[in-house]
Amino acid sequence: MNRLRSLREDKDLRQIDVAVAVGIDQRSLSNYETGKTLPDAGAIIKLAKFFNVSCDYLLGVTDTDLNSPKEIIAEIDGIKESLTQIQRALNRM
Repeated sequence: MNRLRSLREDKDLRQIDVAVAVGIDQRSLSNYETGKTLPDAGAIIKLAKFFNVSCDYLLGVTDTDLNSPKEIIAEIDGIKESLTQIQRALNRM
């Protein structure tokens, strides 16, 4: 889970800092980051809450962090642009 490592490093935190804060074993966190093991649902939820991201974002299901207002606005702007392009194409028909 490279995204987990990136989130942790972006906050200048050590594995032990995150592990203690969310109540998981540091070795488990290390294994999650290296892909040796996968976190269970409880650990995913705890980590997502700690980093203030969605579980989907943490797991790499989506590249948009829907807990980030900037990313939500960017996503909406992209959708608006797509709809405008579709509307233009339909008007040409």
